[in-house]
Amino acid sequence: MQASRLLSIMMLLQAQGRMPAPALAKALEVSVRTILRDVDELSAAGVPIWGDRGRSGGFQLKDGWSTQLTGLTEPEVQALFLAGLPSAATELGLGTAAASARLKMVAALPVQWREQATHVASRLHIDPVDWYRNAETPHALQEVASAVWRSVRIHMQYQSWRGQSKREVEPWGLILKAGAWYLVARPIDKKQALTFRLANIQSVDQTAKRFKRPARFNLAEHWQASTQRFEAELYKHSAQIAASPRAQAWLANGRVKVVALPNATSALRLPAGWQIFLLPIESVEHGVRQLLGYGAEVKVLEPPSLIAALHQELERLTALYLSQ
Repeated sequence: MQASRLLSIMMLLQAQGRMPAPALAKALEVSVRTILRDVDELSAAGVPIWGDRGRSGGFQLKDGWSTQLTGLTEPEVQALFLAGLPSAATELGLGTAAASARLKMVAALPVQWREQATHVASRLHIDPVDWYRNAETPHALQEVASAVWRSVRIHMQYQSWRGQSKREVEPWGLILKAGAWYLVARPIDKKQALTFRLANIQSVDQTAKRFKRPARFNLAEHWQASTQRFEAELYKHSAQIAASPRAQAWLANGRVKVVALPNATSALRLPAGWQIFLLPIESVEHGVRQLLGYGAEVKVLEPPSLIAALHQELERLTALYLSQ
């Protein structure tokens, strides 16, 4: 961990220039004291690093000095961040570059770090696609990715639930979530960036118009805030359910977002091991589809409209099978 942290400090200073100790500590999730100790070790090892006191002070490297992690091409730099996601790199057309970048990076490391990097790489594999899901490889992915790397506007024809539309957008970033690709882009007629699913892009044409990406835009923070808003708007309703131990295991294995209500459990007569939960649902119809899959292992307690809809659907199912 310390060797990796020392390398991270050098790379941060090389990329950002001068950085104060608190900023380095926050970026590496360690204490300021740890950063000061690491800087002393780097200096003792011959790394030309020094610090200035004062409000505008901080640590910096000697002008023109850099680490030995050199020789990377532009596609390799892009692919380096996908080294743990070989399938994503391949879909973006960077599979060969990712392998080449990793070899160059490992070869440039000191022997003790090289062994650690190989050790981790042989024991960690990341698969971004959830169980029982197909990976999504949109036909426009590489063309959109090229526009993202080059910061050029694109014309795209997009199919949403509202219908087809033509837009000119500034592509700010790509997101891979559970095997599906998304584009974060700002339409030229709007101030804020929107999220587009790449599988819904019917056609793409790159323009010759370059744009300047907002300096303060953070893709990860934007995506986190966007998904939180999406889930809050999507799951406007909730159902109170009683779940058996078996259903509780299903909910946990399915990573379903439920909230336990232990006080409600003690106030009701339930079989041993049953618990009360609050389950977010999009609508009554959505709740019926979701809860029927749990069979008799889940009992809906509220709302009455969902209970009535379940009764109606069970009657339809009974009639369907009795008619055979």
